[in-house]
Amino acid sequence: MNGVHSDLEQLDLSRVGLFPLPNVVLFPSQLLALHVFEPRYRRLIRDVISQRLPLAIPRLKPGFDAAYYGAPPVFEICGVGELREYAELPDGCYNIVVHGLGRVRLLEELRSQPYRVARVEAPHLPSSEAVAAETLRTELIKQLRRVAPYLPSSAHSLEGRLSTDLGTSADIVAGALIEDPDLRQQLLEELDPCRRCSWLIAHLHAQAQELATPRAAALQLN
Repeated sequence: MNGVHSDLEQLDLSRVGLFPLPNVVLFPSQLLALHVFEPRYRRLIRDVISQRLPLAIPRLKPGFDAAYYGAPPVFEICGVGELREYAELPDGCYNIVVHGLGRVRLLEELRSQPYRVARVEAPHLPSSEAVAAETLRTELIKQLRRVAPYLPSSAHSLEGRLSTDLGTSADIVAGALIEDPDLRQQLLEELDPCRRCSWLIAHLHAQAQELATPRAAALQLN
């Protein structure tokens, strides 16, 4: 596979390719593997590669089926990133890995291509008081350690990936452990890192209690 690299601060958010999907939410710091087979999105990936366009993954709103081949509504807040890896297959399809670089708000769609393109902005993210942020981060790690024995082996190294930044740490945990698309979208839209982390702490605490029961411990997580 070939590699492409950039930083969120260096992205041109005035023209971003959109790859809308029904139940996929891309978090900052997450790696998302996708198979691209529709002709319009194969064209999008070609242009993302050749023009170094940022790629956003907005989630389609419920009821998108009737207008799927047009431009059905998407959630305003979505993840944006870069192609970390890509491979064009003999049939013209692509396997790609998207690296989430941040969350953006869709401002305006630009209808100049067969695929969807938009102008976006990075929303203002509230800052956290240092002591409160460190307290929440410590508690997040504590709850993560409680559920770690029940997690798949691929998630056992999650703690080592956490950042000193509270919001980044919350995004890493959410991207790896929260599966429900509605909850993922809610967490992506929660711009306050303290609130986002507090929700995750409560969720992991409840999950740890549930998994600690003899029956749940025997079943564990798939």
